[in-house]
Amino acid sequence: MSQTEVDSPYLTTAEAALFLRLKERTLNNMRWRGEGPHYRKHGGRVIYHKRDLEGWSRENDFGEGPSYDLDEAVKSAPFPTNRRVRKNNKFA
Repeated sequence: MSQTEVDSPYLTTAEAALFLRLKERTLNNMRWRGEGPHYRKHGGRVIYHKRDLEGWSRENDFGEGPSYDLDEAVKSAPFPTNRRVRKNNKFA
């Protein structure tokens, strides 16, 4: 691999998949369905720019997820709940 290839911001599908920690087949399927990161074609060859991969990854960052109080969730449940709620591996 030449120094130009190492410094290039453009990645092949295999390199982009490795960069995103996906299987190459997964990235190909996502591209086919129009769900994956932006890609380009240079001479009929699919390539990805690192900046596009990083942007797509940021768009798919969902944070830590919801946090809630278990007691409050049980009280407001729209269905009957068992009164014995497990707390710290013990029944209350």
